[in-house]
Amino acid sequence: MVPEPLAHGWYKPGMRASEIHKLTVVGAGQMGAGIAQVSAGAGIDVSLADISLERATQGKLGIAKQLGRLVDKGKATREAVDALLARITPCVTGTSFESADVAIEAATENRELKAKIFREIDAALRPGALLLTNTSSISVTWLAAQTKRPELVSGMHFMNPVPLMKLVEVVRGLATSPETLRTVVELVERFEKTVVTSEDRFGFIVNRMVIPLVNEACFALEEGLGSAESIDTGARLGLNHPLGPLELADLVGLDTVLAICEVFLRDFGDAKYRPPTTLRNLVAAGWLGRKTGRGFYVYDAQGQKVGPSLERWASR
Repeated sequence: MVPEPLAHGWYKPGMRASEIHKLTVVGAGQMGAGIAQVSAGAGIDVSLADISLERATQGKLGIAKQLGRLVDKGKATREAVDALLARITPCVTGTSFESADVAIEAATENRELKAKIFREIDAALRPGALLLTNTSSISVTWLAAQTKRPELVSGMHFMNPVPLMKLVEVVRGLATSPETLRTVVELVERFEKTVVTSEDRFGFIVNRMVIPLVNEACFALEEGLGSAESIDTGARLGLNHPLGPLELADLVGLDTVLAICEVFLRDFGDAKYRPPTTLRNLVAAGWLGRKTGRGFYVYDAQGQKVGPSLERWASR
């Protein structure tokens, strides 16, 4: 059943994904830049927004660098890459909302920050535009309640790295309309990704499973059960995972992993989600994984793993 129009008069049946021509990504970090890349690759004009033009521009330069490697390897043409990059415009947050058909929030996994950004986007977006979040753990229903368009809000949780990973979780908040859900699913398919839909429960599907695995791997490392490489090799070869849990945590970003753990612990109240001391210490040291060159492992300038971060984590 189609919902009745809301009192503020903004509700109307959702557009089809094929009608989406302009999209704003809020947050030009690792995830936001990846979302901008796949959106532009689908033929959509993208505004890549951040708190400063410099940060937004750095996000686009990172995309250009990654795509340049594909050109060097013969996996993409320079013409195709240039055309994709031409569809991405760096900008300051707030300057591109009025013309956007869709805004996707991809800020740090912080509840208060996301709520603030959601309120700002909601106030600036035109009526009928969709407001999506890439959150990996925070309630979509709660974020939607910060806006005057909760029926037009949905989760669109990409996996990292966005251009390579095929899965996107589409999360249905309590107020998400059927039309919004349909459009978001179609948009993911337009990105040539595989969709799974999830109800709005903390962590959704993927992180609900993977965070306890990462936590247990970290506790095993703390206890000296095995080296970092032994733990990750066990997961890769014994469980047929493409990455071990500690390698995965470094890829995601240890600050993000810690933030998700803290959300889970607070909202579930279950000790299995408690963050290990080692994880807290790595974040406190600023060793956040690949993006800083050091986490559970040390990485070179190309992001390749070169060895364990600490001698006591080396193979024994």
